[in-house]
Amino acid sequence: QVQLVESGGGLVQAGGSLRLSCAASGSRFRIDNMGWYRQAPGKQRELVAHITSSGSTNYVDSVKDRFTISRDNAKNTVYLQMNSLKPEDTAVYSCNADVYYNGNNGPFRYWGQGTQVTVSS
Repeated sequence: QVQLVESGGGLVQAGGSLRLSCAASGSRFRIDNMGWYRQAPGKQRELVAHITSSGSTNYVDSVKDRFTISRDNAKNTVYLQMNSLKPEDTAVYSCNADVYYNGNNGPFRYWGQGTQVTVSS
């Protein structure tokens, strides 16, 4: 069983920056795609950014040129650098990972517990 643990959320003023981290732990696994989602109160969860095992990325239009997703495969960790934050970025941010065990058994999708990001105006 893989566990994803997030960190880095918090309260920041508009225009500020935060960096989220999501580290995977477990045994005999490899991670394929990873992503960050967010859910604001009263809204549906949306995909914020996605990164493949080879490093290809894509972003929701509202965060392009402000957020950067990256990963460290040696550490099984994905990051989300968030710059020029806006109040509308306020949400619970969750990471996910598509995992294979013992080679090609999978994929299985796992989720982190979520971390709150609050941007004040």
